[in-house]
Amino acid sequence: MAYAPSAPELPESFGQQLDEEAKYTYAYPYSYPGQPTNQLGSSGMFSPETHPNIVRGFESAGGNRSGFLDESELRHALSFSGNERISNRTIRFLLFIYKSPGESLLRLGPKEYAELWNCLAQWRAIFDRYDRDRSGKMNALELRDAFYHLGYMLPTSVLQLIVLSQFDDGTGNTVDLCFDRFLECGMIVKSLTEKFKEKDPGYTGYATLCYDDFMSMVVPFIASYD
Repeated sequence: MAYAPSAPELPESFGQQLDEEAKYTYAYPYSYPGQPTNQLGSSGMFSPETHPNIVRGFESAGGNRSGFLDESELRHALSFSGNERISNRTIRFLLFIYKSPGESLLRLGPKEYAELWNCLAQWRAIFDRYDRDRSGKMNALELRDAFYHLGYMLPTSVLQLIVLSQFDDGTGNTVDLCFDRFLECGMIVKSLTEKFKEKDPGYTGYATLCYDDFMSMVVPFIASYD
């Protein structure tokens, strides 16, 4: 696995995490600009500083009654952030990524929903920046540039695999990525990079994995798809 030594000209709103020797550059689109990290009040619901669209989306979808959002409720809630066109598959994938580690069901509480909402805002900003022709879709070159400027120096073989899996409509014709498919690609690369980083505490770009660790790292992402 290769990592970028630096990521040029990242937007100011992107969070950069650099190790002491600058062998990695990670840019993780977590925090929405200007919003506090802790968006929960003492009751476990939202604090007064939370972006009103986060609260409005969560409450209108029924989260204030149960304290959680399931798949259909999350789809409704995200419409308040302009993400009403996200596919059912992507919704399920986001539930898998953002649910609390101790939660057995695919559902999000207030904390997880706020994190997801903020993250989507940042991924949308990335998508809009690199959708240079303003087509509402991203071609393979635009995807490559987006990954590079986020600090992910993916090997050519990996980029080719992404192109084959995401840009082929099944008939051999090439199609561009809409936002939700771009989001899936980005979240998988980001999440697997984080998993790999846990096994590489020296930030060398190399790690030794046993079979169980490798399967535990990769298979959950495969299993999250229908």
